[in-house]
Amino acid sequence: MSEQSLFQTVIIEGNQPGPHLLILGGIHGDEYEPMAAVRKLITSIDNTRLTGKVTLVPVVNEPAYERTSRTGPDNLDLARTFPGSPEGTITEQIASQATQLIQSADYLIDLHTGGVISNLAPFSGYTLHSDPAIRDTQRRMALALNLPVAWGTSANLDGRSLSAARDLGVPAIYAEWGGGSGCNQAAVTGYTSGCLSVMTELQMLEYSIERKPVLHHIEDDRSESGHLQLQNNAPETGFFEPAVNLMDLVQAGDPLGTITSVTGDQVTTVSAKQTGVILGLRTLPYVEQNEWLAVILETERH
Repeated sequence: MSEQSLFQTVIIEGNQPGPHLLILGGIHGDEYEPMAAVRKLITSIDNTRLTGKVTLVPVVNEPAYERTSRTGPDNLDLARTFPGSPEGTITEQIASQATQLIQSADYLIDLHTGGVISNLAPFSGYTLHSDPAIRDTQRRMALALNLPVAWGTSANLDGRSLSAARDLGVPAIYAEWGGGSGCNQAAVTGYTSGCLSVMTELQMLEYSIERKPVLHHIEDDRSESGHLQLQNNAPETGFFEPAVNLMDLVQAGDPLGTITSVTGDQVTTVSAKQTGVILGLRTLPYVEQNEWLAVILETERH
């Protein structure tokens, strides 16, 4: 007897045999643009023109989605729980089933946003895999997603869909765009066309798209690169007001914003710890000490 599926999938089979692409949305329950984009892909992919097979999962983490939360009722972050366990908590079980899907695929695209607390500029990411062929394929996929930033980072971060793919030898990319509790239609459209563009790159489809110039393509093999929440955290609890915008260029030491006490008698300026491009900003004003405020893609390393 097969185990019950914990999330809903849509499979589109092409007329010609070929590779199997898996596209995931909703790893976090409060990231809405990927969910809408994957739904849009269901009606956008013409199976008569498709070579191979596409498996689409609009909402991987349905328990988190149903509670309008990043995490499910066990409060585990699915993006830190792979490969999971079939006998574990609900999030661990979802991670286990998603890992099985990744194992069945030839390629993976995992779409994300900043969730309810933050907003992220559009960028694609991939790991600097130890296998040169996989690394090159991932780089091609990330660039084909047609976003202004491509970021290659450490392959050593565990618990993620990309680390499950890494261990299974499946070329994989992720992307970030949008958030702040809404559903940015530009991100939905961009994700949809970007995935079709990746399918064209993989020779699964013929889709005409104008390739935009990549403004920043950076590869950083330091051990914690790609861990978005490690830098530029709040020194104290309070009301955060940013002084920068997404895609701004900042120098280390420049003000990122202020944290103000309830009555306004204490105001602390938060300064950038790196020189680079603002890829993410917290949009929820209330912030607790040590929570992240900004993601900076380093354009200069010392």
